[in-house]
Amino acid sequence: MPTRCVDGGRTRDPVTSDAVLIGRRAVFAGEVPKRGALALGCIAAMSMGLINVVAGCTSVTGGSATPDTKVAPAYRSSVSASVSASVATSSIRESQRQQSLTTKAIRASCDTLATSSSDAIDKVNVFVSTYNQGHNTGPTEGPAISALNDSASTVAGALNDAMSSQLRDAFNAYVDAARAVANAIGTHAGTGEFNKRVDQLNDTKTKALKMCLGSF
Repeated sequence: MPTRCVDGGRTRDPVTSDAVLIGRRAVFAGEVPKRGALALGCIAAMSMGLINVVAGCTSVTGGSATPDTKVAPAYRSSVSASVSASVATSSIRESQRQQSLTTKAIRASCDTLATSSSDAIDKVNVFVSTYNQGHNTGPTEGPAISALNDSASTVAGALNDAMSSQLRDAFNAYVDAARAVANAIGTHAGTGEFNKRVDQLNDTKTKALKMCLGSF
């Protein structure tokens, strides 16, 4: 036989929603000569050597230099390839850095959803258990409503530009569903309507979390 709440506000039918889920890097060194003549002879030899070297340099650098037309293009190609490789490496590193930032942002949002939805559903389960046992649900309604609305606001605040449009839609669907269940509890909606909204809450939460896993 159907029973009523303690306050007699509505017919009590069991909450049948089975989808209510419980949360969740060269220096050369030589001997110093002892005789002056030997020292002079060494200095003279060194002077002759220096002159020969300078004369040789003058001979080499005199006149107009002719570039090697075969070597120059190869050198330019080598430099160009080196620059291109450097640019490509920098681009890859920047892309990896941006991808890492994107992954971190999405993971943070998904962690927020998982945590807040778990807390909210825990409170809803306490309300459901109290209802099905025929007890006064008054003391459990407030905490459930607050947890649902807090979760909705927290998840809405976790939206960011790193998320795909599909993931953002999934988050927004959860937000709407959480608020709908809070409204059902607060307005003492019928059991059928309540179960429908709870099913929607769990469906949207499950879908969003699955999409989160696919985004990492």
